[in-house]
Amino acid sequence: MQIVCLDLESVLVPEIWVEFAARTGIEALSDTTREVPNYDVLMRQRLKLLQQHGLGLAEIQAVIAQMEPLAGAVAFLDWLRPQYQIVIISDTFYEFSLPLMEKLGWPTLLAHHLVCDEKGTVVDYKLRQIDPKRQSVIALQQLDYSVIAVGDSHNDISMLEQADNGILFNSPDAVKATYPQFPTADSFAELKTKILAFS
Repeated sequence: MQIVCLDLESVLVPEIWVEFAARTGIEALSDTTREVPNYDVLMRQRLKLLQQHGLGLAEIQAVIAQMEPLAGAVAFLDWLRPQYQIVIISDTFYEFSLPLMEKLGWPTLLAHHLVCDEKGTVVDYKLRQIDPKRQSVIALQQLDYSVIAVGDSHNDISMLEQADNGILFNSPDAVKATYPQFPTADSFAELKTKILAFS
């Protein structure tokens, strides 16, 4: 049995922090792992900016509630479901993701948690585990699944390396150039073709 493990942001939905940066006008919040590969450095930067501007979980959730999946993402998942098991493995947070998961048809999501104080200020975050994307793929392989992994950025590479087959999707040219060992796709039609080639 094959499982397709998908990153969430830039694969199925827009980048949450980029959207939030656009709504608030805080340009530095638009950085993602494409610009800052070290996830802890990136998150500490984000938390500091939120505190400086007096923004909390409620403001972020209000933006997320208005977001929609990427064009074609829902149809792509509908195409996948009869043929493969699907797991979303993301560096997002459960506190962010529920409205988006509903719009995607409630796929299984493995993500992290935010730590908020009584006022709703985001004060910290908790990773599910160290190197969670790779570890998730290892666990599935230990259950005797063959894994096809799809991601777009530096923080997805350990998942793609561990998977039986990895695909870069909707990735910037710099990421493609850094990791030329992975096949690439820039549309859901191309992604379907790549996945079928590994089946």
